[in-house]
Amino acid sequence: MPVQIPDDTDFASFKEQCESQDGWIARYNKGGVTVWCRDEDTNTVQKLKMRIVCKDVRAETLYDVLHDTSYRKKWDTNMIDTFDIGRLTVNADVGYYSWKCPSPLKNRDFVTMRSWLPLGNDYLIINYSVKHPQYPPKKDYVRAVSLLTGYLIQSNGPNCCTLYYLTQVDPRGSLPKWVVNRVSQFVAPKAMRKIYKACLKYPEWKRKHNPSLKPWMYPEQNTLPCINVADLTVQRADSLENIDESGLSEEKSQHNSDDEET
Repeated sequence: MPVQIPDDTDFASFKEQCESQDGWIARYNKGGVTVWCRDEDTNTVQKLKMRIVCKDVRAETLYDVLHDTSYRKKWDTNMIDTFDIGRLTVNADVGYYSWKCPSPLKNRDFVTMRSWLPLGNDYLIINYSVKHPQYPPKKDYVRAVSLLTGYLIQSNGPNCCTLYYLTQVDPRGSLPKWVVNRVSQFVAPKAMRKIYKACLKYPEWKRKHNPSLKPWMYPEQNTLPCINVADLTVQRADSLENIDESGLSEEKSQHNSDDEET
């Protein structure tokens, strides 16, 4: 299936999903973070949606934090590696991301096409999985599939904003129920709070690390090699290995360290 770079209609649809309450079930609401779940039907992968209000954070700052891969290594403790592969347009690129799964599960990785759009007081970033001929699945990872993942940032004034994070990911495997429950009750809220804390520290960090370098805002700074969209195809989940981890038991030591509230 050919890759389509998102257009205004795709961004509008994503924003509508973030703002809509219809069909979403709240699974967590504590400390300023809300997590909703949605089962589309029995044959598809569950959607998760999260929201946090970030006081003392400008919308532009949050947008920068989500784009800045150099800074991500400072705050995303679940990340193993991330890097940009190449650019498609001034507001679309292809990148790699791998992350640590709760032990004893195998770690996952993605290759995704990401596109972004500042829209008035809103900022949107969305991605979905693609196949790149030079980045096939790796031996020690399960190649997961992002059907749709993204962020909506809404400005609430000069120094406050709201972040929505919506994700529908096929982990390529039958996961234990404890993993599914932990994602909505612990992992997702903790991730949102980490982003918030990272935003509070970012302005000071950025002043010391290439403060004027923001290729997501200034395309002329982008030095990534160009990629022809025709060289990419949509990553279909059914073409990847599907593993059964549903019988694996939770390791308590891992649970305690990962799920500690921050």
